[in-house]
Amino acid sequence: MSEQVARTAIALALLLIAALAVMTVGGLTYRRELVVASLRALVQLTVVALVIAWIFNHSEGAFLYLGLMLLAASYTSNRRIRGDRRDWRWVLIAIFAGVAATTSIVAVTGAIAFSPQALLPFTAQMIGGAMTAASLAGVRLRSDVLSHFPQFEGYVALGASYRQAGREFAKHAAEQSLFTSLDQTKSAGLVTLPGAFVGLLLGGATPLLAVQIQLLVLIGLLLAQSITSVITTQMISPIQIVAKAPRRAVLSR
Repeated sequence: MSEQVARTAIALALLLIAALAVMTVGGLTYRRELVVASLRALVQLTVVALVIAWIFNHSEGAFLYLGLMLLAASYTSNRRIRGDRRDWRWVLIAIFAGVAATTSIVAVTGAIAFSPQALLPFTAQMIGGAMTAASLAGVRLRSDVLSHFPQFEGYVALGASYRQAGREFAKHAAEQSLFTSLDQTKSAGLVTLPGAFVGLLLGGATPLLAVQIQLLVLIGLLLAQSITSVITTQMISPIQIVAKAPRRAVLSR
């Protein structure tokens, strides 16, 4: 075990103990969840580090790894919005479209080197951001349909399909899903230093290079999430969302 690994282990242990102490003093009940989450993060990130180290030496493995990430991201988002199998396919397409558009632009322009070492972490961040956008957009669409259910029924009564009626709420849901990313982009460097920027500086990169990479990530996320949220809210079926909501909540609208 290297000296740096030992120092990191000590720091992590102290951070976890301090967090548990604060939660105990504050009477918070998520102490067990804190430990479980920390242990899961340790195991998962260690495994991922080993996998990525292997991919760096076997570039063909990058496509398989990213494919698995796409499947996991679409499954997670679809589960959060309570969609069915057809919805899952649309969520998968939405996330893929957002990620593919963003990564293609960055790769074609040469802004990031066309290599697994450079494109893999960038693409992985785009997948994570697109997954979040799909989840937020889908959940917001569900909430808006439930909040305005008589209006939704009115569109259906006038001859619209369930999917067409849901599209009347799509724009607002898509907009709401982008607020977090827009705020993060506007406050970058002023309120907080984003993760990629800090990571590059800690890794020894120049501030100018760190700024370039971070801007690619921030603006890239806006594109990926915009595409994903628009496709998600336009194509998933609102009736599936409504059908899986508590009946009392629907009838009370």
